[in-house]
Amino acid sequence: MTDTPSNELARILESARRLGVELDEAEALQWLTAMAAEGADEIVVDERAGVFGHKVTMLDFQPDELDRFRRIGSLVEIPDQPGVVETALALSGSAAQSKIQTYPGDCDFFERVNILADSRQEACAVLASTLRDKALSTRQGPTYQLIEVKFGSYPEDLVHDGQQRTAGSPISWAPDEIEDGHIDAFRPDGTAQRLEWTATAQDSGWVKLDWVVADPVRGQLANASNMLDVTWQAPDGSIIPLDGYLDPYFQEVYLDAESIPIFSKLAKHVSADALDEYVDQLEGEVRKYLTKSPNYGKAAKRMYNVFRLTGRYQEAAYVRELFDEPATMLYQVWSLIRTLDDVADGSSQIPRETLQRQADELILSVVQTLEGDDERELVRQLLALKTSLMDTDPDAGWNDAVGAARDRVMTLVNAFFLARLTAVASIEAYMREVSR
Repeated sequence: MTDTPSNELARILESARRLGVELDEAEALQWLTAMAAEGADEIVVDERAGVFGHKVTMLDFQPDELDRFRRIGSLVEIPDQPGVVETALALSGSAAQSKIQTYPGDCDFFERVNILADSRQEACAVLASTLRDKALSTRQGPTYQLIEVKFGSYPEDLVHDGQQRTAGSPISWAPDEIEDGHIDAFRPDGTAQRLEWTATAQDSGWVKLDWVVADPVRGQLANASNMLDVTWQAPDGSIIPLDGYLDPYFQEVYLDAESIPIFSKLAKHVSADALDEYVDQLEGEVRKYLTKSPNYGKAAKRMYNVFRLTGRYQEAAYVRELFDEPATMLYQVWSLIRTLDDVADGSSQIPRETLQRQADELILSVVQTLEGDDERELVRQLLALKTSLMDTDPDAGWNDAVGAARDRVMTLVNAFFLARLTAVASIEAYMREVSR
């Protein structure tokens, strides 16, 4: 850093005041000072809470809702198998930034899964069996429903579930397909092609499980996901990522201090260039959300992580405060509308009363956040969504209501973040640069 935290803070305070963004000066100065401290690459353990993570990540985490996250974690985690599978489960995304993400969108988890086996082929078979058992054992219940599992990559261009899928893209498995053990797809010329679950394991690619959970603590629905970083430990002790890449640990809060030995063993194999590679990946996502798929809320979250990991602490401190503004609740509303859509087809065991209560909560959130024409229009659309939800077999009317409500929310979220991001000259310049 070439300037003192207090001088940097003076710059962002003026921008915040001009835009009506509430910023706690003492807290921001404390954060800037901590970020500037030596040893920012250390792993920090919170002994009281029993969690650990990268120092920069731990600055944004507070343990108030650990019991809630651990309960959801018990649903989504891949279990250990002594001598065969060892794991370390962590929070990631906005869930790992609970100190600043007042209105998080989803419950995102990340799990390191290390498989001890005599051969790579055997490790892949263990993964396929373990993943299938997990998916089917958590397929459906009164408080949860499995939505999909991403596992494997398409070996060629195919048509699956009515959509064109390109070779190398991740395969999304519906619960019925997982139970059947195969996917029936078609080549572009119309010839049939069956993808087998067990064969897919040999090129597992990106592995991720998604559920909807009825959260009894918050009294609302939430999307819960678990992204797996799977490694094979060979008999000689070497560690080999099954997807060819060992993920870094810059945005994870691990939920059990007893998994430190497993984490430490795997972390030693993370690339020396992991930070640069991670920042490059984040900037690619920033570019996508600024240009190809405009979503300035998602872009802001990734810019925050880029700024705090590359020493642009004044910009990070400013963006950090945006996530605590009441208008950012709309980002959560947007996410929850998608969650409702995932379980509204009548097949879920989650009680319909729970879904209707969630729709009521969305309307209340909008009333508390907006005013004027924006409030009236969005409430009208959410009421239409609730009316469609009361039908036990929602039809096209439901799809129209969901689409209209989400589009309206996204318009408002984009307007909020775009105005505040571009009001700071250095952030606006960064956005122009990364969009090229």
